Amino acid sequence: MQANSRAYFLLIAFLSFGAVAFAVYLQMAEGYQPCPLCIMQRFAFLGIGIFSLLAVVAQNTRTLWQGLGMLSGVAGIAVAGYHVSLLLNPKASCGIDPLENWVNQLPTARVLPQLFYSDGLCTAELPPILGLSIPAWSLIWLVSLTLTLAVGLIRREKHFR
Repeated sequence: MQANSRAYFLLIAFLSFGAVAFAVYLQMAEGYQPCPLCIMQRFAFLGIGIFSLLAVVAQNTRTLWQGLGMLSGVAGIAVAGYHVSLLLNPKASCGIDPLENWVNQLPTARVLPQLFYSDGLCTAELPPILGLSIPAWSLIWLVSLTLTLAVGLIRREKHFR
């Protein structure tokens, strides 16, 4: 698959939306309540997915959408990295009250509460998936998707020089 092709961006969008779908599955089927940091990571995955879809349909502004997707990924990496650090240092607080209130006041939490309403604790002990915590998996996927977008952008720039 060629970097910056439609299939390339569709795959990135599919993986991003798949990560959100898996998070919703864990919430609905397994009963894991998302914390505010989890919701912000969902926003990052959705940003990557939406901007990747826009890159598919708007070929002449593809670099813009690719850059915005990378920006979403970088923001998600920061949030997921902080979340992982909280799990490694459970005595720290995630600021549950102000952050949870802010996340739950967003219009998305009112329109789609099943997807964007925060009701969990950032330091909740959840069973690991293949030996890693859910925020660690989120961090891995966010780094992978962001790097994939960055490599595609670098290859595109080299191709046009």
